[in-house]
Amino acid sequence: MASEDLMTLIIVFVLAGAFGVLSVFSFMEKGFLLNNQYLNASKEEREQMDKSPYYRQSAICFLMCSIMFLISGILILVNCIDLIPIIVVPIAIITVIYAVVSYFMINY
Repeated sequence: MASEDLMTLIIVFVLAGAFGVLSVFSFMEKGFLLNNQYLNASKEEREQMDKSPYYRQSAICFLMCSIMFLISGILILVNCIDLIPIIVVPIAIITVIYAVVSYFMINY
């Protein structure tokens, strides 16, 4: 295995782990809420809003990102790089669709 592949694997698995940890904390509703609705809200709106749906939305998106990086890392490890777009792109599309649909479901 070339050193470039090893460095790529390290970065991909670190990102998968980081997104996994963010997902777990968001599912537990602990830590800072990384959600655009919360970040763009005024201080008064933040105090009044129900944060649970925003934590859940962020947690699911972080989980999907973690899965994408984990699958990418595994495919790089077993030298099936040509399968990455076939497997990861549909997951990314599903994640974006979920984020948009859940945004409208939360706010309307």
